[in-house]
Amino acid sequence: MLKRSGVTEPFSVEKIITGLSRACQGRPVSQDQIAILANQVEDEVRALGSAQISSNDIGKAILEPLAELDAVSYLRYASVHSNFDLDDFEAAVKRLQGERNSAVSS
Repeated sequence: MLKRSGVTEPFSVEKIITGLSRACQGRPVSQDQIAILANQVEDEVRALGSAQISSNDIGKAILEPLAELDAVSYLRYASVHSNFDLDDFEAAVKRLQGERNSAVSS
């Protein structure tokens, strides 16, 4: 895995679980759900077949399934991963509300 700083380190599903656990702290998300999501991300990353993947790409692979799992956890994770400013945060909330409203009306 290639980090933003340019440092290379081995891919670690444990680091994904740690990051997800922080984002999901206090939310109705079980450790089993976190482990399943982390394994899905690991499978997706390995399926790319690349010898080196950026931490940014790993973060992007986490965002969509995390949004489906828990919107608040998604916002927490995305705000750190994507360096959200207030406008980004507001746009993400509106997007999630729109997705939620369209799912309810379907």
